[in-house]
Amino acid sequence: MNFISKNIKHLRGLKKLSQEGLSEELKVSRSRIGSYEESRSAPTIEFLIKLSDYFKIPIDILLRNDLTKAKDFSFIELNNQRVLFPIAVDSDNENLIEVVPIKASAGYLSGYDDPEYIEQLQKIKLPFLPTGKHRAFPIKGDSMLPMKDGSFVIGRFVENRSEIQSGKTYVLITLNDGMVYKRVINNIDFNGELFLVSDNKTYNGYSVPIDEVLELWEFTCSINTQEYTEEELKISSILGMFNELGVELKALEKTLKQ
Repeated sequence: MNFISKNIKHLRGLKKLSQEGLSEELKVSRSRIGSYEESRSAPTIEFLIKLSDYFKIPIDILLRNDLTKAKDFSFIELNNQRVLFPIAVDSDNENLIEVVPIKASAGYLSGYDDPEYIEQLQKIKLPFLPTGKHRAFPIKGDSMLPMKDGSFVIGRFVENRSEIQSGKTYVLITLNDGMVYKRVINNIDFNGELFLVSDNKTYNGYSVPIDEVLELWEFTCSINTQEYTEEELKISSILGMFNELGVELKALEKTLKQ
């Protein structure tokens, strides 16, 4: 379905531009803007290109998606173009969190930049989260103990890669490894890569070029879908103690060598 008429009007409104103001920005007549918004005529390819360049939104999204659901310009940038990335809200204007289901997590890699795919995800509300765009991702395996298989990590979308902090955990959508949840060491300034570390030390860390990172979500909170047993809590506590002890021993070893 073609949504271009109401999309032009809505995007113009988000920019707080009159028809005359938008016409000046795009260097077309005001009457053309009015004609397109009122569906009295269809926009030309030349106009669509100008509109796409001005709002940084791909033409196919301008034509095929109802952008009036976005209350502001919440976008992500992909390959120098922006894809609609609205913060979903409920009837009370409170933020909603899209939940990536466990069974469909493999499909997220091909659907993460598709507004229609994102729109179909189930949503939950957690009023205690900080400001920003959040999404819930399923965790698989035991590489991030004590986070159990089947748990969900809720992450805040990282718009600026300069905000990545070493030692914090992130959900990463990567070109070659798909969706992963790891502790991150920021080596971008050194070699253009992120070093990903598992909290379960039986797994080796590895590097990922920042150019292969499609999305990055900083840990905000987690939801466990299974109760921890007493034994698991003991094991987790022991693992944590040994990990901390290992850090202390390395620091001591370094000091003795100096």
